[in-house]
Amino acid sequence: MQMQDVLGLILGGGAGTRLYPLTKERAKPAVPLAGKYRLIDIPMSGCLHAGIDKIAILTQFNSVSLHRHIHRTYNRDVFSPGWVQILAAEQKPTSADWYQGTADAVRKQSIEIRQAGSKYTLILAGDHLYRMDYRQFVEEHVAVGADVSVAVQPVGQDVASSLGILKLGAENRIVEFKEKPKTSAELDVMASWPGAERPFMASMGIYVFNTDVLFELLEGKGNDFGRDILPQAMNNHHLHGFIFEGYWEDIGTIRRFYQVNLDMALPDAPFDFYSPTSPIYTRPRFLPASEISGATMHNVLLTDGCRIAKSTINNAVIGLRSIIKDDTTIESTIIMGGDYYESEAMLADNAQKGIPDIGIGKGSSIANAIIDKNARIGRNVIIKNIPNRPDGEGPNWVARDNIIIVPKNAVIPDDTVI
Repeated sequence: MQMQDVLGLILGGGAGTRLYPLTKERAKPAVPLAGKYRLIDIPMSGCLHAGIDKIAILTQFNSVSLHRHIHRTYNRDVFSPGWVQILAAEQKPTSADWYQGTADAVRKQSIEIRQAGSKYTLILAGDHLYRMDYRQFVEEHVAVGADVSVAVQPVGQDVASSLGILKLGAENRIVEFKEKPKTSAELDVMASWPGAERPFMASMGIYVFNTDVLFELLEGKGNDFGRDILPQAMNNHHLHGFIFEGYWEDIGTIRRFYQVNLDMALPDAPFDFYSPTSPIYTRPRFLPASEISGATMHNVLLTDGCRIAKSTINNAVIGLRSIIKDDTTIESTIIMGGDYYESEAMLADNAQKGIPDIGIGKGSSIANAIIDKNARIGRNVIIKNIPNRPDGEGPNWVARDNIIIVPKNAVIPDDTVI
């Protein structure tokens, strides 16, 4: 199979309201992951490992930081085949509105996609964490003679009601689709493997289309692949289910983002960032090694360029350029770090203005929180979870799902208690 016949199409996502305030100033695929990566690095790395030379990213909402990351990270040299393109939402004579869904986004970029001249189109989400061999996915699609293939993951009844469920028939042909089946009767008829521990096949939102079939289907009505296009396609086309049983997480909410990141700090993390054969690529930053001065750490994912004084840190992700001062305690927290180091002149200016430096100030205690980039946490600040705290917003902080989020560039003054 020649992967030069495949266009990789990554969907940049909408407003990402369920990830607010992490998406207040950035698109979902630009949200940091595991201390040093961004979510977009997952599908981009998968495409590059599979030998997919033509990659397009469809963007729309809060896209500047995503565009910047793509530009700085994924530059192909002039002697390499293929390209990486950004296809931003734009006004045209035929359409003045934004993307109305996953299928509508592809429909609105049909001219650019046709010009790629690819026989197959691989459509990927920009906010999932997994490692899939896309080459194997495409090869199975071609081998069975499918018009459309959908990556599916076996799931149990406990989560099936919150997902799009596809029923597989003979030779894994998709014969039925139901979005978030709720009742026992609906679930019973959707079981692909009756009696198995995980009898239901959940759509992962990852597809391979024969490109001519893709445009044929987009001529009809419907703005979403899962809700509209796939159910229509079952009538007249061969839809195939590609079964994927590896680790996969849809990082669509604050709670999932928080838990998935902290899972990466466990001794036996469920996702392996240390693969010698298929690393996750990201922007090279040329940062110094991290400096640890008397800190006690347990289950900590520590990235580059950090300066950590005498402190106690448990169950945490410590992002790039994090500065943590003396006598601090950090528990079950994600600290995203900083985009830059402050110079002596900047630190002196902070002191004159009475604002904290970027990082975590002396004597502070933080638990069950997400501290976004460039946040300034003062001295003796206390941030902790209160059981059953309602969602809401305070001055420079947001509560979601019993997690406190300090947004990017926020300032938390000395002695604040949250």
